[in-house]
Amino acid sequence: MILGRTHANTNIYCNKDHDDQLFRICYWKNVGLITLNRPKALNALNLSMIRKIYPVLKAWDQDPEVGLVIIKGTGEKAFCAGGDVRAIAEAGLRGEDLTKDFFREEYTLNYTIGTLQTPYVALINGITMGGGVGLSVHGHFRVATEKTLFAMPETAIGLFPDVGGGHALPRLEGCLGTFLALTGHRLKGIDVKHAGVATHFVTLDKLSELEESLHGLSDFKLRTVKGLLDDFDSKCSKNQNPKFILEDHTINKMSPSSCKVTLRQLQNGGTMNLAECLQMEYRLSQRFMENEDFYEGIRAVLIDKDNSPTWSPNSLDKVSDEKVDSYFLPLGPRELEL
Repeated sequence: MILGRTHANTNIYCNKDHDDQLFRICYWKNVGLITLNRPKALNALNLSMIRKIYPVLKAWDQDPEVGLVIIKGTGEKAFCAGGDVRAIAEAGLRGEDLTKDFFREEYTLNYTIGTLQTPYVALINGITMGGGVGLSVHGHFRVATEKTLFAMPETAIGLFPDVGGGHALPRLEGCLGTFLALTGHRLKGIDVKHAGVATHFVTLDKLSELEESLHGLSDFKLRTVKGLLDDFDSKCSKNQNPKFILEDHTINKMSPSSCKVTLRQLQNGGTMNLAECLQMEYRLSQRFMENEDFYEGIRAVLIDKDNSPTWSPNSLDKVSDEKVDSYFLPLGPRELEL
């Protein structure tokens, strides 16, 4: 890390390696700030970023000088649009270890966020999907704006809602989590809070003021941070209700294998703690890397962009219970350790 000094009482540590992300630690206000800085890629998460964020969070959580962690994305389009799944698919076709390393290290980061003692605030303005959900939903506080767009669309690319989605989604009210997981339906604005994904809602024009106020807190106890977030939330207009339209986000368009495995994942995850769920999901990730649906989904959605994947099997009734069971079998020495 590089130490810079903006004035006599301010130390800012900046890490700009490979221009992946920018870290700032303002010790004078006891705040650690992570800014995801890949705006051209909608702040998508890659392995290099994971490997920089993880040790910083571990160090901050042990540092008595750091009382609060804030994470946000550069620009107004996205907090984080997900993991770099195209790179993972390309690595898988070449037989490279990224298919193992990415998921192992990403899930370890998700677990670290979910077990932080230091208050953690994610400002989820803009697109928040996949890996971006993993960077936010397990933390103490998630602040949405009218520009927030939340989704877990993995079944559309032959994958499953990972990054601890099997833990978070079953805990949403009713069967909402199952609906979101199977359809990839997008929640917008205030609905992200109504669904229970976000803990607070603040309009975009107040977001900078909120961040400044967080820096200015006299103490960083969870109840103090929550009190400030509650105050901003209460003052922001909630007249943001978009019309509910399912459009063409139907289960029929998704990978049948993904849908059946996802349903079992959520059923299991509803009774698991976060560590158990992430360990289950690592098993699933490695099995999906052996499944041609993932590579076909990436081709159809991200490479050729014809949005016409040919799934195998091509219907739910052709995905046997025995096949679903096989995704959940232990990996032996390759198991995820948390």
